[in-house]
Amino acid sequence: MKFVTYNIQYGLGRDGRYDLDRTARVVEGADVIALQEVERFWKRSGMADQVAELTDRLPDHYWVFGPGLDVDASYRDESGHLVNRRRQHGTMLMSRTPIISSRSFPLPKYGALKQYSKHLALLEGVIKTPAGPIRLYSVHLNVLSKDTRAPQIEAILNVHARASGEGGAWSGGHPKPASGWTEGGEPPMPREVVLMGDMNITPDSSEYDSFIGPMSPRHGRLNRRDGFVDAWVAAGHAEDEGVTYQANAESTEPGQEDGRRLDYCFVTAGLADRVCGAHIDQVADASDHQPLWVDIDLDDASPPLSG
Repeated sequence: MKFVTYNIQYGLGRDGRYDLDRTARVVEGADVIALQEVERFWKRSGMADQVAELTDRLPDHYWVFGPGLDVDASYRDESGHLVNRRRQHGTMLMSRTPIISSRSFPLPKYGALKQYSKHLALLEGVIKTPAGPIRLYSVHLNVLSKDTRAPQIEAILNVHARASGEGGAWSGGHPKPASGWTEGGEPPMPREVVLMGDMNITPDSSEYDSFIGPMSPRHGRLNRRDGFVDAWVAAGHAEDEGVTYQANAESTEPGQEDGRRLDYCFVTAGLADRVCGAHIDQVADASDHQPLWVDIDLDDASPPLSG
């Protein structure tokens, strides 16, 4: 299955144009899509409902949307009728296979006095695959500093640690099965995870260590059995290789380049050996970020996933 994560910068490309047709073309070949910076009803992007427009352009994908920022954008039309509308900014998950269940978790927000700081959320979706269900996450972490991201990373790791023990969207039984509460059977909450998004971290940071495990000068990266593996590395790349964000992409002065790998796909240990490729699309120009693609073998001929 082909996975892609892309911070779409609300459809704003490197040429300064808003173009969701272009955005959709970049990711349309993926089986699973994680998007960040998707918005609804902002003046800068033409008051577009980008969720509706993207789902219209990608009609073969199931989808869920998780706004982190949500404020009123309602108005009254010419007849005085109230049109309820929300100005939102958040993340999406899209999948060619059904998204069985979904949850959204608000992440800790730093209350900066002068710098722009918005609410962000971790969006979860459980999907079916031929090898069994897996959990997906799309996330965008705070850009201000490692100190503002640290509590967000802690919250993500706590969600991951609790999830399989908490069970699916509902669990257990009901004293009156005919009431309809157990319709469809108990949804799964699998152990195996694919976590994708714009993390705003670099591989040489302590934040990366929090996700992946510490680096030992003698023994190399110490991945945890219950933690995450960087799919980019599992595919054969070096940690310090790859650029998904070029801060000074238009600069031609030597030494002015500021290329960093800020966008990631992390997988749990049970999926690490199934990663069979990864690449960064350096041609895409629909955003200020580059999409990261990861191939994961989830064919039904593979051993079934645990959990």
